[in-house]
Amino acid sequence: MGTPVEMLWEPDDASTVITDRFGFADADDAGAWVTRTLEERWGISVEACERIVMSDHNALAWVRTPAGRLIVKWSIARHRFARLAELARLTAWLGDQGVPVSQPLTTLDDQHQVEAGGVSMHVQRVIDGALLDVTDPSQVHGAGAALARLHSALATYPDPEAIGEHHSPSTELDDEIETWLAAYPAHLPPEAHEVVRRLAASADAVTDLPPRHLVHGDVRSANVLWAGTGVAAFLDLEDAHLGHPIRELTQGAVLLGTRFHDWGPVPREVHAQLRKGYESVRLLSAAEASWWDALVLACSLQMVPPGDDPTGWGEAASQLWRHAR
Repeated sequence: MGTPVEMLWEPDDASTVITDRFGFADADDAGAWVTRTLEERWGISVEACERIVMSDHNALAWVRTPAGRLIVKWSIARHRFARLAELARLTAWLGDQGVPVSQPLTTLDDQHQVEAGGVSMHVQRVIDGALLDVTDPSQVHGAGAALARLHSALATYPDPEAIGEHHSPSTELDDEIETWLAAYPAHLPPEAHEVVRRLAASADAVTDLPPRHLVHGDVRSANVLWAGTGVAAFLDLEDAHLGHPIRELTQGAVLLGTRFHDWGPVPREVHAQLRKGYESVRLLSAAEASWWDALVLACSLQMVPPGDDPTGWGEAASQLWRHAR
């Protein structure tokens, strides 16, 4: 039986993508390459390549080894190789601080991310757990608390510019919202426009917010593993950048329920529970709290699609702006 291969979310044919995009004869050829590379660069013997999953310019292979199951992740996007190396260094550092992440294993020559065969790759252990269940208040609360601890660690990373300087918002929160309101989409209710404008105008000056620091960049169910009574790992730091923690917390509240194929909203109660968990570890400043409603509503409205709305973003946003009116 050959190595199973699939797409994470794209509708393309996986057997074609692994050849045309990633350059392998087939999935078995890719599995053989993974096996050779782990032996040569990490000194790890592979018993079996269980499956390969591809998305955009990234691929992941689940492998079984005498030391347990591992995930091999590689990218063919050459323009991102330098950043991927920095992200691997950040992830390793976070793990050393006790933050729940999937630390990259070091190679025989003590590297976390390597270039091999025209790709950039790293290896990590498979972490037991399930994607965050947003219908479980205890998990949502726990995720909020874990996010606050993650933010505290990221704020002390010794080399933030290496991660965030080219991937951070170029405008402040007030300018960003003002720009969005100026180009307000026609399919959104005009009443909501006025509510966002009023909420943003009544918020404290952005200069009163705590300084920007590194944030995760994509906090949602698809990137949070839960096991037992806590967060087992924050996954996928590829969108890490310099930003305001309140922006990440509000965006995470809105997008918390989204996964790979199921991009739907969560109720206001979930937003509140995530915030409550966050503030059980770090209280928001008065300035941060003043931005909560404006940022949550703006993010919710930005998720409303024109035309068909099968998952109900429009209704969810409507409940928010009517409540804040």
